[in-house]
Amino acid sequence: MRTRHRGGIAAFLTAAALVLSACGAGSDSQEAGAATGTSFEPVTIEHALGTAEITEKPERIVTLGQGSTETAIALGTVPVGIEEYPWGSDDTGYMPWIYEAVTKKGADLPKQFTGSTELDVEAIVELEPDLILAPWSGVTQEQYDLLKDIAPTIAYPETAWTITWDEQIRTIGKAMGRSADAEKLVSTIRTQLSEAARPEYKDITFSYIYNSGPGTLGVFFKGEQRVAMVSALGLTVDPVVDTLDQWEVKGTDSAAIGLENADKLKDSDLIFTFYSDAANRKEIEAQKLYRQIPAIKRGSVVAPTEQPFVTASSIINPLTVPWALERFVPLIDEAVDQL
Repeated sequence: MRTRHRGGIAAFLTAAALVLSACGAGSDSQEAGAATGTSFEPVTIEHALGTAEITEKPERIVTLGQGSTETAIALGTVPVGIEEYPWGSDDTGYMPWIYEAVTKKGADLPKQFTGSTELDVEAIVELEPDLILAPWSGVTQEQYDLLKDIAPTIAYPETAWTITWDEQIRTIGKAMGRSADAEKLVSTIRTQLSEAARPEYKDITFSYIYNSGPGTLGVFFKGEQRVAMVSALGLTVDPVVDTLDQWEVKGTDSAAIGLENADKLKDSDLIFTFYSDAANRKEIEAQKLYRQIPAIKRGSVVAPTEQPFVTASSIINPLTVPWALERFVPLIDEAVDQL
């Protein structure tokens, strides 16, 4: 059984993969951390790249990768700096659920800086952080060795882009001295997902697929975060996914089966997917083998076109879940109507 959650397949998927409703941002339940005591017990957190020793309550947090920004905000602290993510942002320049949450608080928006392989370390130094959160990221050992000299830095537990959503929340809660509140966030998310489940979806199967160009076809495994979100709504992952291990791409929680194996998806009632842009969608949908996938052929497809929504539905955290769920169900209903 896979419990890994990956954040990148190649440059394409790192960009493409990557819920706060208008009334839910900064709710009392999500800001529980801000209301509890101010005492802080020093903590030590071991991870794949080293050890972070946090001796004082963090006040100036910087986040890298995905999901840490949202959890820090939900625990009561708006980061002073975050890794930019243009693909998933809207015209504000921020991912909308982050922009909504911060502006509702009346707080300053975090400074954004270049991340990934071009990580702007100098920009991070200027932010004078006392904690750097990167538990779901691709930070390298070389980058970490620079970051740890700036502030205690928390990377992934085993390999890059590898951490479960609940473990990420708990790790951040521990680092911020908000472990009890982090548990409340995990419980709230589980409740939100459970309450969103639709009994009429019970016997409907799906596969969540992706492409990295013509001729390619990948299928996400059951444990991947976007698959987990869809499953939580009551849909059933097509059992075919359990037969794809020979095509597994390490570090992605997926199998790159190739378009020549598209017929393996013949029993999937619904197909969930996304495209990097309109041109990518056009070239992929033009492929004969792709069009012959039964769910694709009859239009039983959930393929959001808004990049922020694609991002929000790809990561599970206190802000994305309600934001994504309210947008997901109508799209799924449209696809189900084609069965």
